[in-house]
Amino acid sequence: MGKPALLRILLVDDDPDISRLVQHVLAANGLGRATEVTTGREALVHSRHADVVLLDHQLPDTSGLEVLAAIRAQPSPPAVILVTAHGNEAFAASALRLGADDYLAKDAALAELLPQILERVRRNRELRKALAAAEQDLVRAERMAAIGEMTVTLHHEINNPLMAAFADVDLLLADLQGDVGQRRQGLEGIRHALRRIRDILQRIGELREARSKEYLRGVRMLDLTLPLDSAPAPQRGEAVLHLADEDLARISSLLLRDAGFQVRRAGSLAELESGASRLGVSVVVVAGSGSSPGTHPLGGFEPPQDREYLVVALVTDEGSAARGAGADHIVHLPFDPRTFTAEILRRLAPASPADTPSP
Repeated sequence: MGKPALLRILLVDDDPDISRLVQHVLAANGLGRATEVTTGREALVHSRHADVVLLDHQLPDTSGLEVLAAIRAQPSPPAVILVTAHGNEAFAASALRLGADDYLAKDAALAELLPQILERVRRNRELRKALAAAEQDLVRAERMAAIGEMTVTLHHEINNPLMAAFADVDLLLADLQGDVGQRRQGLEGIRHALRRIRDILQRIGELREARSKEYLRGVRMLDLTLPLDSAPAPQRGEAVLHLADEDLARISSLLLRDAGFQVRRAGSLAELESGASRLGVSVVVVAGSGSSPGTHPLGGFEPPQDREYLVVALVTDEGSAARGAGADHIVHLPFDPRTFTAEILRRLAPASPADTPSP
């Protein structure tokens, strides 16, 4: 594989000493040179062409948090690392809640931590690319499977009445002067076949979910016999997700749903706690916050000791903080979509032997 492309870094700071230090650290670690601006207005203009923005909190024309909010509102925004000389854990937590990717203090540790944070940002960017590609593959596979099932369904359901109608037409054409009763019977057969085809097409048009059944060994077709308002029975229970990253939440949902889980997304910590307490929940998936200042290792979620579900934490570090906070299973980001659900099912296997994936 080729060497990863350098990150395009934008430094927003009006302190010349900090600027020199950052440029020195970047050059010493082979990270290239950052574009420098000194105001929030300039930051918004140049951020559209950056991968990472090193954003000072105190700017001549505005605050870093206001610039952060404006950058996050852009389509496909860059990663933002807040840099401040006067921060504390409360400020760091506020910055992270507003969408900052990380937080860096202007102290003696800056030269050591900056390359580590930039490498973490680079990995997260690659993760998002991998998730987007995996999602496209999943959607493409689902569409192709749906097309195949629809083709089999149309052939099976429509072919029989269509062939019956053709047979009646052939008989009528072969004996145009035949008995009136026989001709009437043939025309009624054609009408019956056409009504069957009409009803089948109507049911297909009213489908709101794709439920399938086996047609032949290894071949499936859409099931048009179930009532339209009936819900499919849960196969592996419910999975509750609380993931702020939309790409990560979407691909995780697709993978879990494809593995047979009913997926429920929680938009807040309160929704997560309420959803996790429901009967039938077998998996809870949260984003691990690692050791970032002012953050809980499981995003504030505290699993009860007597829970009956598996707590899965998606982490970018080694996962010790998430395990200490109650996570049962750690998934390191970026994860392999091919093994994501297999590992979860393996952890669930002792409580549900039938769910063990086939070798």
